[in-house]
Amino acid sequence: MSRDLQLKKRWELVVEKLSNQFAEGDILDLDAIIYLIGIQELGQPHRKFKKDDKIDLMHIAICKLLEPFGYYKFDYVDEEGWPHYTIEEELPNLKAGEQTVLMKQAIVEYFYSSGYIQ
Repeated sequence: MSRDLQLKKRWELVVEKLSNQFAEGDILDLDAIIYLIGIQELGQPHRKFKKDDKIDLMHIAICKLLEPFGYYKFDYVDEEGWPHYTIEEELPNLKAGEQTVLMKQAIVEYFYSSGYIQ
């Protein structure tokens, strides 16, 4: 199976499982999935978040997702429980479609390595 086809199938599986679990079957988009990963990484799923917190949650998720690719490195958790990362390597300039593919690949790897999908 080609790498692109494998990514597509795994991505569809992630979207289906998360949509069923968190959106009553409504299809979650990429940003919603990144947001959910941020909540997961913060470890405070029942907390109500302000708009600024939601942006920070997405930042946490992106750092966590791109850490295996060498772009970020976990640094510490602050007194409020928020993880912080340092930049290890600047992200390359990617076109919008290339950014989307990179994030989908990172999300699939995140859920594959956690055992959420197989």
